[in-house]
Amino acid sequence: MSKTILYFHGFASSSDSNKAKIISSYISKISSNTKIIIPDLNNNFQKAISQIELLIKNNDKPISFIGSSLGGYFAAYFADIYNAKAILVNPAIPPLRGFDDYLGENKNYSTGEKFNIKKEDIKFLRGLSKKEYINKENTLILMESGDEVLPYKETSEYFKGCYIDIVFGGNHSYESMQTKLKKISDFLNIE
Repeated sequence: MSKTILYFHGFASSSDSNKAKIISSYISKISSNTKIIIPDLNNNFQKAISQIELLIKNNDKPISFIGSSLGGYFAAYFADIYNAKAILVNPAIPPLRGFDDYLGENKNYSTGEKFNIKKEDIKFLRGLSKKEYINKENTLILMESGDEVLPYKETSEYFKGCYIDIVFGGNHSYESMQTKLKKISDFLNIE
């Protein structure tokens, strides 16, 4: 059966991220009937959400989500709405502590594009979150304990009841991706 996977990169990143390339390459090798879409999400959070909504609206196949860091936050949000499968890699969680550090001018690590984050932007982002994530049986969390940005214990607690895979060591970029590809394809039933 044909299906679509939407992959969302992290904050100030792009579709050119290493994780996105690894996953896309693997899926294209193992499945001719799975389409993976990796958009360059807008640096403005409201525009990024609108962009994702349009991609979902224009899709006519069963959909799953993969997201890393802030992209994991987005993937969780949409998986909850659509009761879809999701894989979240070192995902950001409510209440997005630390995001206030990004108020003001920022630079996209991949594209070099400069952009500003205002308090309203962070308020919008926080408004997407729920006190409790409900799509537990459809969600796989991939984390590394050495993540220097997002504390894996808090993430584990927030996503309690989901399938959780913790690799001890590593960092926020999730060094273990190559070793988790089979787990990803099995979880998403990619044939």
